[in-house]
Amino acid sequence: MRSARGEAWRRFRRHRLALLGAVVLLLIIVAVLAGPLLWRVPIDEIDFSAKLQGPSWAHPLGTDDLGQDLLARMLYGGRISIAVGFAAMVIAVVLGVVIGAIAGMARGPVDWLLMWLTDLFLSLPQLPLLLLLIYLFRDTLKALVGTETGIFIMVVLVVGGFRWMPVARLVRAQFLSLREKEFVEAARALGASPLRQVLGHILPNSLGPVIVAGTIDVAAAIIAESTLSFLGLGFPPDVPTWGRLLYDAKDLLDIAPHWALFPGGAIFITVLSINYLGDGLRDALDPRRVM
Repeated sequence: MRSARGEAWRRFRRHRLALLGAVVLLLIIVAVLAGPLLWRVPIDEIDFSAKLQGPSWAHPLGTDDLGQDLLARMLYGGRISIAVGFAAMVIAVVLGVVIGAIAGMARGPVDWLLMWLTDLFLSLPQLPLLLLLIYLFRDTLKALVGTETGIFIMVVLVVGGFRWMPVARLVRAQFLSLREKEFVEAARALGASPLRQVLGHILPNSLGPVIVAGTIDVAAAIIAESTLSFLGLGFPPDVPTWGRLLYDAKDLLDIAPHWALFPGGAIFITVLSINYLGDGLRDALDPRRVM
């Protein structure tokens, strides 16, 4: 008889696209982490004689308008784009789990108030608010912790702060269902405190949907960071995130399409891989689904 973990792995393996997505995502992460150690071209090395060149042996992904190597810049920027995605996901999942758990265990006004707050955040126009908050507070953070770190913290906090609501609603629904199950009632009858019921019995059985929601949040955060950088309100020009590379390339698409195609393709493949991975985890962690 298979264990629950072994059964989940068997289900995941049978989802071909999810397995492919996991492999591709792993390769991308390894590339952006180890790539700069192998491809040692400086990201800020200017060579006007090689500007706007297409892919070649010297520059496998071509160059930009300053002759800077796009491969080196994409490997460097990929670290930041993916780090933003995972850091924002952690913030969104932690906030969502805490708020959803409190709402799911509480009764009356507390549950109503937290769900009202969740619905309020869901109804807010996210992109205009993201732009407004970054415009208002980025200079303050720059002065406190430096330009690159300040923008990173700002983008992660803002993007993560606007992605917790679906997780909170999902966790609340799981808690409302699980708190009436027999194993929770048995723990309650044995004198388990509410905190022990949550941490020892209810939350572990709610992690499947939360993991799936977390993968979706990574993809959404990468897209949000790319959007902000493309609009010129993300990282500064000397920090070549994938979104920033797209922003810099937008005026020269007719004569240097490679400059936009490669970072755009990297965003597309990364997000698609994460979405397929999330689909596979959803199917693998759903005990009601027969595969």
